[in-house]
Amino acid sequence: MTEIDPIAGLTGRARAACLDLARLTEVPGEITRTFLSPPARDVTAYLSAWAAELGLSVRVDAAGNLRARREGPSPDAPTLYLGSHVDTVPNAGAFDGVLGVTLAFAVAAALRDTPLPFALELLAFSEEEGVRFGVPFIGSRALTGTLDPLLTLEDARGVSVRGALEAYGLDPAELPGARVGGPSLGFLEFHIEQGPVLQAAGASVGVVSAIAGQDRLLLDFVGQASHAGTTPMAHRRDALAAAARFAVAAEDLARSVPGLVATVGVMTARPGAINVIPGEAHCTLDIRHEHDPVRAGALDTLLADARRFAGERGVTLTVTHKMAQPAVPMDPAFRDGLRRAAAQVGQSAPDLVSGAGHDAMILADVMPAAMLFLRSPNALSHHPDEMAEPGDVEAALRVGVAFVQDLAARGGR
Repeated sequence: MTEIDPIAGLTGRARAACLDLARLTEVPGEITRTFLSPPARDVTAYLSAWAAELGLSVRVDAAGNLRARREGPSPDAPTLYLGSHVDTVPNAGAFDGVLGVTLAFAVAAALRDTPLPFALELLAFSEEEGVRFGVPFIGSRALTGTLDPLLTLEDARGVSVRGALEAYGLDPAELPGARVGGPSLGFLEFHIEQGPVLQAAGASVGVVSAIAGQDRLLLDFVGQASHAGTTPMAHRRDALAAAARFAVAAEDLARSVPGLVATVGVMTARPGAINVIPGEAHCTLDIRHEHDPVRAGALDTLLADARRFAGERGVTLTVTHKMAQPAVPMDPAFRDGLRRAAAQVGQSAPDLVSGAGHDAMILADVMPAAMLFLRSPNALSHHPDEMAEPGDVEAALRVGVAFVQDLAARGGR
């Protein structure tokens, strides 16, 4: 008689749960589920039912995060946290964020009958993408006590974060109770890579070494609009020409510095007529690297270039720094644990940098944090065709289970 492999069965359940949750959407025919939208209640109900099967206690904290818990052997035992987020971008795929939650549940299911010297808490963060309020990580910020400054932010309808919580039936005054309490062993997040590195390496999973730091800026070039036919080239103050040179310089620099990415994602010109020299040009810059000094040096170079391009054309430049996020290295001990676990189950698990932000970078402020990436076929994410292959999901689950077992064998160290 063939013995049934429980990991294989849990792999199927983790993937199937992602597809089930994909049907819980604000917009029929696509996957769209923003912070505290009506389908969020259905997601909570679905995961709560799974938690009940596993004998876990369940609560929804004041930020709307679902928290399913297996207590430790004693009240003072530390807690290992596993999870990710359940909100999506508009017209999303089925696996971004959500797979990290269902894999956390699958790990807990695989270890249901295994004694552990620590507590397990599974986290389904209510918000990570930043879609509704323009600022991400509302869910994980609640666990670190850094959500309060965002409560006055408003969405496109003029509803504040505080108002959204209250309308959902949550009490912002109870947010202090959402903070992690007691000793924390650390946080592990599973996530699809959303990039091409693992596919190029032929690897199912990879260990994240760091989450890249990033700066976001607005650049406003202002020259002089004038007639395209009657203004000689030497007399022009073409704002768009200066901005265009800047965009190419950003691409050239990023291509020359290993690990640097720089993106001019938005560029607009005014007055926007075919026969008028642009008097104004406005563009964005998103620049990222795993090492803050490298990113800072590249940004200084690009801003010097922007000022030079503007000065050569008699154009003024105004720079507005919208965001500066330091790089977040993942915990070395947890990374070593993931490598040991991968080797134990026969996975290569190369190191790679996350260019995108994740909840792990928020929790890293208060506890050790690590991430295990799964291969993204064709590097596709934030798209309806986003995929996670069964074999890669199984590899991630096996690594996750081995990681927790190894941590337990080491007494939670």
